[in-house]
Amino acid sequence: MMNISDNLQAVRHRIEAAAHACGRDPAGISLLAVSKTKPDSDILAAAAAGQRAFGENYVQEGCDKAERLATSGLALDWHFIGPIQSNKTRPVATWFDWVHAIDREKIAQRLSEQRPPDKPPLCICIQVNVSGEASKSGVAPADVAALADAVARLPRLKLRGLMAIPEPTDDVVLQRQRFAHLRQVLEELNATGHDLDTLSMGMSQDLEAAIAEGATIVRVGSALFGARA
Repeated sequence: MMNISDNLQAVRHRIEAAAHACGRDPAGISLLAVSKTKPDSDILAAAAAGQRAFGENYVQEGCDKAERLATSGLALDWHFIGPIQSNKTRPVATWFDWVHAIDREKIAQRLSEQRPPDKPPLCICIQVNVSGEASKSGVAPADVAALADAVARLPRLKLRGLMAIPEPTDDVVLQRQRFAHLRQVLEELNATGHDLDTLSMGMSQDLEAAIAEGATIVRVGSALFGARA
């Protein structure tokens, strides 16, 4: 039987080992538990083992979970990591603490307008298509600067950094090249006056490569909760 606490410990050990291998402090790398399609009981099991940040891909499912678990007494951080349609921005602005997949100014504008005034600014990452896949969401690296400038001007939002979901590959050299490209884009933005501190990159199969290239958030689902049904 799957033990989420044991899985969580194993992933934390992977993060620590990867950080030490490249001379980084593991404390600078956060684990985002991707809980999409998983029941509340799995989230609570992970929370009981010390996990606090959870990622959801589907608006209704994620908002329902955040609302239900708000009564648990646990201080959980909710990260939306999927694409957002313009008619779904209000619930995301209401229930989530982070949004990782902004690739259009229109969506950012709506989130800014709809963020409740009693909540802190919504943390934002711009999704970058570092592998150039036609089917993949995300803004082209050459277009990131204009979108970052636009998002940074919006009230009720705080631009924190960049996110990428590169095309899956077992080639570690290629993994690192793509993650390095995202880091380079962030460094270029900071050199023009931004103050970004977040690289959301790396998942169950490639988190070591992402950490070697500067990831500050790794998004792990299957290694924690098992494969989706």
